[in-house]
Amino acid sequence: MPRRRQVRTNQRQMAGSGSDVTEDSDDSAEREQTNSSESDGNLRKRQRLTRASTRLSQSSQDTPDLKRSADHDESPPLTPTGNAPSSESELDISSPNASHDESQAKDQANRDLEKDLSHRPKRRRCHETYNFNMKCPTPGCNSLGHLTGKHERHFAVSGCPLYHNLSADECKVKAVSREKQEEEMKAQEENQSRHATRHQTPTSKQSKYKEQVTEMRKGRNSVLQKEQKEKHMEHRQTHSNTREPLLENITSEYDLELFRKAQARASEDLEKLRIQGQITEGSNMIKTILFGRYELDTWYHSPYPEEYARLGRLYVCEFCLKYMKSQTILRRHMAKCVWKHPPGDEVYRKGSISVFEVDGKKNKIYCQNLCLLAKLFLDHKTLYYDVEPFLFYVMTEADNTGCHLVGYFSKEKNSFLNYNVSCILTMPQYMRQGFGKMLIDFSYLLSKVEEKVGSPERPLSDLGLISYRSYWKEVLLRYMYNFQGKEISIKEISQETAVNPVDIVSTLQSLQMLKYWKGKHLVLKRQDLIDEWKAKEIKRGNSNKAIDPTSLKWTPPKGT
Repeated sequence: MPRRRQVRTNQRQMAGSGSDVTEDSDDSAEREQTNSSESDGNLRKRQRLTRASTRLSQSSQDTPDLKRSADHDESPPLTPTGNAPSSESELDISSPNASHDESQAKDQANRDLEKDLSHRPKRRRCHETYNFNMKCPTPGCNSLGHLTGKHERHFAVSGCPLYHNLSADECKVKAVSREKQEEEMKAQEENQSRHATRHQTPTSKQSKYKEQVTEMRKGRNSVLQKEQKEKHMEHRQTHSNTREPLLENITSEYDLELFRKAQARASEDLEKLRIQGQITEGSNMIKTILFGRYELDTWYHSPYPEEYARLGRLYVCEFCLKYMKSQTILRRHMAKCVWKHPPGDEVYRKGSISVFEVDGKKNKIYCQNLCLLAKLFLDHKTLYYDVEPFLFYVMTEADNTGCHLVGYFSKEKNSFLNYNVSCILTMPQYMRQGFGKMLIDFSYLLSKVEEKVGSPERPLSDLGLISYRSYWKEVLLRYMYNFQGKEISIKEISQETAVNPVDIVSTLQSLQMLKYWKGKHLVLKRQDLIDEWKAKEIKRGNSNKAIDPTSLKWTPPKGT
């Protein structure tokens, strides 16, 4: 009978050194020769498992226990099979399942450890929770409350109740009243029939509401009293730009409430962007830009490079549209910049107004900078860098220093849906001066030259929708004023004005000039609206804010 090898585990545990082993030389030599390959493989596998368990133990909370386990695994001497004795009892090396069972146990232990670590909750990122180290920039504000009345804290001026001369409780009360009004409006819309759009005559309730609004607007006192003026001046001198000006008695209560609703909605949209991580608290959003002689407050987020966006203030050359970090860099750039007008071809000029056609493929950097600049003032714009398929028509106003950017619109080179405008913008310093209608009129003039019917690409921004509705209304009333026949065809109006029939129908419906009677749609010629438009035209006089078709020097591009 061969003698068994005995392991003295008591000495191993006390001294941590090798154990006394008695073995028969002949039998052990044969066994070591047959098991040498298996022993080497198991040794390498065991060392890998030990290192893996040590690394995992460093990232867990049970580091001391795991470390002791790892030290316990490495310290004992290995048997000829490559495994350490598991207890104080003797191991029979004639049973190969001993080492295999122990390896399986180690593998299962490591798998359980990895599974435990993977199921532990991860720490949330900073933008997913309120960062209580951030504070509202308004002086004297404790960051509590929100303009919308739906959040407990705020970190920006747009959501600050104190900046808007309100308290947190007042904002909550206003939020409740707004929700009730919205629910009532939804209920009214649900009660209307699905064919209500065909009957453009307002209901008695709508007429009564309109009369109430008219009375509220007439009843306001358009002139501030002496005490009110003093109160407004004192508020302005005390708080300067850190508070919103007092708005009471400036307009009617109805219009003021509409303005407050718009403020709350804009603040809620910004809060959603902040929660989604697109805008962090106060950083990575450009608040102002220095553009020529103007310092402009931005409206929306634009994806400028992070090293520029986090500055909060950007300096932009008004001719080449290059953006810079400081006024010193801008001053040095202006001393070297040779641009005095946009690149491309000048296709229109009348007086000081010019329009340049810029190809996105030939002048890629300029068009990209123009799109980034436009995104600061447009909500629905998504085009920033892929500018090659587009043509940009840039309107400028010239003086002795150069051609200053007024606005622009972009247009696809090949539009399958006959869109004549993809994106349109009037710079804030030129708004409410008639330049928006000039850009729209110019886009339809190009469609007339191309002998096409055009329409702007949707969705339109809020200001863009207002401008287009005003333009379509003016075009239709002018057509009605000059029309001498008895029957009006929407198709003929579309061909003459290059306005899409869908836009014509929607405008006629808003003017209550389209009726559905006996299975037919009838266009009504409302003389009161035409007379009102004509009176405004006479009052406006011969303004230079109109496009002259004879000043256009342009042919439709081919093969672009």
